[in-house]
Amino acid sequence: MEEVTVTRDLPAAPEAVLPLVEETESFMSAAGFDAVRVEGETIRIQNRVGLFDVELIAGIVADDDAVLAYEQEEGIFEDMHTAYHLEETDEGTTISATTTFEAVDLPIVGQVLDATVVKRQRSSELNAQFDWLEAELS
Repeated sequence: MEEVTVTRDLPAAPEAVLPLVEETESFMSAAGFDAVRVEGETIRIQNRVGLFDVELIAGIVADDDAVLAYEQEEGIFEDMHTAYHLEETDEGTTISATTTFEAVDLPIVGQVLDATVVKRQRSSELNAQFDWLEAELS
């Protein structure tokens, strides 16, 4: 299993951050995907990564420790799970997101290169979401 974790300190209480994360479609769109649609507990994402058009259908899942968690239902991964956590600090809130994934199912490119590309892309997406949170909170 491969893993990507991004953490950011935000200058606001968790009570101010949580509603923004719970605006699932806006929060997911902030990652910079080409298209995001949320219908109930289903998140549909379309994105172009390099030469590949990626479509992912994820389902929101229960995770007692997370404020938002979802798993791939259909897409290029053998397995993919993302969870967002909030922790109150003296200065506000620390938000962290961890994505774990296994075996990218893309032809042509080997698994090691795929993992490197996915990690770089996913870090960029998570940082874009956290940038959006900072902008919304300021």
